[in-house]
Amino acid sequence: MCDLIDADRLPGQPHCTPEGLAAARRGLVPPVGWAVPVWPRISVLADADDRPCGIVAYLSWADVHAGDICWVHAYEDPAVLRALISHAHAALAHCPQIEAFVGAPPGPLGPGGLPRTRRAATHDALVQTGFTGRRQGCYLHRRLHVEPPPTKLVADVFPCGFPSGHRLILREAAEPVAEALVSVGPERGATIYWIETVPTRRRCGLGRRLLDQALALLAERGATEVALVLDDAGQSTPESQAAPRLFRSFGFTLVDQLWTYQHRRPQTQRPGA
Repeated sequence: MCDLIDADRLPGQPHCTPEGLAAARRGLVPPVGWAVPVWPRISVLADADDRPCGIVAYLSWADVHAGDICWVHAYEDPAVLRALISHAHAALAHCPQIEAFVGAPPGPLGPGGLPRTRRAATHDALVQTGFTGRRQGCYLHRRLHVEPPPTKLVADVFPCGFPSGHRLILREAAEPVAEALVSVGPERGATIYWIETVPTRRRCGLGRRLLDQALALLAERGATEVALVLDDAGQSTPESQAAPRLFRSFGFTLVDQLWTYQHRRPQTQRPGA
């Protein structure tokens, strides 16, 4: 099953392991205030020789009556993909709304959204099953030098427990004005979870200084590549283009656009309504 998932692996994404699959089977640990999954389920489709040819994971929430197809892998075989998605769709028949490939940072089971170009067959299978897709962002990647580049330290660095990594905080007059969260995972791959500058201090070079230090920190801790999910990359406002320009200037390249999907079941009208 790990081979199925690794066949769709993106640059900078760690390989799938049995431990990763076991953790996914145990379910998500949501932040405080989020709906708690009732059950996660992983279904495997096997061929005539009992060899796995497709796998899908899905879950539902009791309090909001919503479902989620977390990921599906089938070597981009259209027939197997349609069978798996239809199976998950039927299992979530009690949910008025089902989402698929909801955005998340890169991880061992996928980048969150669906890589639209690399996984065109999965996109088509979702659409044919009644899902509507939209672009939610993009997946960026770059290599890191083994030795950290010289840089002037500008931010304080603190360990972070969830997600596990390091938080960098840049201050002016003791007030935080920019922040980043980064992590080094298995196989020397790193993730940038976010980098943000307060609105009143944007376009002052703070993001560039903070990213420079963040990349140096990751390289110092042994990372040889780094990936990130950039949300709302499809917007065309000047403000929304600042982050893509920043990452391009640091050598990040676009791997693929990431899409997310939604399916709403038609509501039946009650008699006499």
